Amino acid sequence: MKKDYYNVIGVMSGTSLDGIDLAHIQFRLKNQKWAFEILESETIGYSQSWIKHLKLAVDYPETKLEKLDTAYTKFLATIISNFIEKYKIENLDAVCSHGHTILHQPEKGLTLQIGNLSEISSLIEQTVVCDFRIQDVKLGGQGAPLVPIGDRILFSEYDYCMNLGGFSNVSFEQNGERIAFDISPVNTVLNYYANQLGLDYDDKGKISRTGKVNENLLEKLNSLDYYHQKKPKSLGFEFVKEIVLPMIESYKITIEDKLRTFTEHVALQTALALPNKKGRILNTGGGAYNDFIIERIQSYLPEMEIIITSTKILEFKEALIFALLGVLKLRGEINVLSSVTGAKIDHSSGEIYKP
Repeated sequence: MKKDYYNVIGVMSGTSLDGIDLAHIQFRLKNQKWAFEILESETIGYSQSWIKHLKLAVDYPETKLEKLDTAYTKFLATIISNFIEKYKIENLDAVCSHGHTILHQPEKGLTLQIGNLSEISSLIEQTVVCDFRIQDVKLGGQGAPLVPIGDRILFSEYDYCMNLGGFSNVSFEQNGERIAFDISPVNTVLNYYANQLGLDYDDKGKISRTGKVNENLLEKLNSLDYYHQKKPKSLGFEFVKEIVLPMIESYKITIEDKLRTFTEHVALQTALALPNKKGRILNTGGGAYNDFIIERIQSYLPEMEIIITSTKILEFKEALIFALLGVLKLRGEINVLSSVTGAKIDHSSGEIYKP
């Protein structure tokens, strides 16, 4: 008989490299409806050494990647163990971990999230559910985005669920199916230019606000092939490194103007991505703190109610939903939707490792 209560930890590391998110979550199933409570939560920042490795790893040869995967698995295990000890968390059903994406080239049948080696369960002495993307790619899917099933189950009161992280993505119901896709890069680009000014990020978009839009660059960005591709579709850091940054760098303009122009690009692509320009949109991810991006999105969507939720959900929604994906995997239930990823079938993805 399946349980109706689960005590789990969700673990997520995003492409913006702002750190590892951990959230202790309790799920309850009542009358076929899931409810959740986020208890303790914390983001552990990366050292400069780890940031350097994770940025450069896309170009590492296979042997160096394997060493990095081993080192990152041990590092992640220490982070998780410290979190459990710090908050005296007991009687866990599982730790549900995304790992960190290094490669994402689904068109080549490739996706790699490090930190998902089987020994992590022994290192933390807990059942671990992880490595959620590989099976979907093998089934012909994009391996992303995986969050939309959680949007459907936990946040069905909103017309749209959007995350503004390293990349932006959106999910919504259309003709009885959940539709979702990556919209554009966001913090992978904005943080790159903030770093050049000696900052971790552009706080509230204050620097971008001082710049001017370069109309030629904006037009070039909006003309990129990705925005004209049919769904399902997803983005990886390779897109930023090989296409977006070289395009921006070809323009000899100030960093302020680069930030301003790219912010306008993000806002416009967000509006273009939504089939209905009215309704309620739940906004999460680090970009939701960027007041200027939100203002620019609102200017293109004047009839949309943009909702910035509670801090815990805003910052830990992805950790929350990967925790839910882990619970669904433990129950042998579907946790990846083919309507979202383009896989051959809906399926229950992930690996379960026991200590």
